[in-house]
Amino acid sequence: MTVNRLNPKVDEFLSKTNKWKEEFEKLRSIVLDCELKEEYKWMHPCYTFEKKNVVLIHGFKDYCALLFHKGALLKDPHGLLIQQTENVQAARQIRFTNLQQIIELEAILKEYIRNAIEVEKAGLEVEYKKNTELDIPEELQLKFDELPNLKSAFEALTPGRQKAYIHHFSSPKQSKTRISRIENCLERILNGKGLKDCTCGLSKRMPNCDGSHKYKEN
Repeated sequence: MTVNRLNPKVDEFLSKTNKWKEEFEKLRSIVLDCELKEEYKWMHPCYTFEKKNVVLIHGFKDYCALLFHKGALLKDPHGLLIQQTENVQAARQIRFTNLQQIIELEAILKEYIRNAIEVEKAGLEVEYKKNTELDIPEELQLKFDELPNLKSAFEALTPGRQKAYIHHFSSPKQSKTRISRIENCLERILNGKGLKDCTCGLSKRMPNCDGSHKYKEN
């Protein structure tokens, strides 16, 4: 592993990680052996080729994973790629539950990573389905994976409320702003409220908010 290709933000991320620490470090060494640039995006180690996102390392309660941003275009001779949910069109995961799995799959994982690089070199793009499913921002999908109850609450909202949230979350250009918006709306979604729904109970235009909360006594 070439020292000058290590990203200090990823070093910091790993230093603060308790769960999956050894697994993350091994995945990091495998990805860097494939000559990708190490960056830190969406609060996770992300690896790019000529500024194109190729693969992300992330972890959840029951597994850690490599997430390929254009996994739908990859060859999958070993049947390892997993579609997170039916709404995810492009990304695919390879999941692990222990370090030994990663060690045993190292050579195969490098095959998948190099295939993902070839996809970028060829300029291939995923053909997204139109007018059928919501285009879930990656930051929101990661939060769905982290909090399954959030996904259930979101899917229980009316289509109009879902679209309003998606537009609100997708509008900012910077990922950190999109993440902040999602975090600020978690409670509303979990409570079954739309982006512009009343949450204080004082509105005269229920269920919409008319600004009455501004005059609520402290």
